[in-house]
Amino acid sequence: MNSLSDVLLYGILDFGYVTPVESASMTRRMLEGGVGILQLRAKKLSPSAIGDIAKEILPICRSFGVPLILNDYPELVPLTGADGVHVGQDDLPVSQVREIVGPDAIIGLSTHCLDQALAAEQAGPDYLGFGPLFATPTKPDYVPVGLGAVREIHRQVKLPVFCIGGIKRENISTVLEAGARRVVIVSGILQAPDAADYCRKCLANLG
Repeated sequence: MNSLSDVLLYGILDFGYVTPVESASMTRRMLEGGVGILQLRAKKLSPSAIGDIAKEILPICRSFGVPLILNDYPELVPLTGADGVHVGQDDLPVSQVREIVGPDAIIGLSTHCLDQALAAEQAGPDYLGFGPLFATPTKPDYVPVGLGAVREIHRQVKLPVFCIGGIKRENISTVLEAGARRVVIVSGILQAPDAADYCRKCLANLG
């Protein structure tokens, strides 16, 4: 399975852009394109429905050696066999999430400023998300944090940091110039005419 430290492109299967019936086909296209971690994010679906989708796409992720991360719902990790969970600042603390998902599961934590990132590292997640760097329809209520703190976070935080929020192929170079090493892309991939090709082109820029 992919090591977090080796992953450059993190994809999110977000049901704001795709339908549940497209789950398997979009998962396969994203992984064929080189997405190294896949998160399942379905804010409007029930935990039961999310669990069913996770079980459907987990074998695809396994075949590519790509970890499957669930957004929220740590209790679904042991029930579905998913590889981990991603939580936010307002969710359960990482210590409690760890008790639910177990010692070997991956825990990701969202952060929105340098202070949060430094505090988060002490809490013990396996990786951090940092953003949103730019305005994004995925998180319309979030104020963009901009690029200013990206380099400092990478200098001070030892965990893998995945920058997120409004990142697309067109602005990856700007994000990398600001000091980023890894990115999360959502709408750019999911709305592309050819998701696999889009991922490959993003990775070419990242590499």
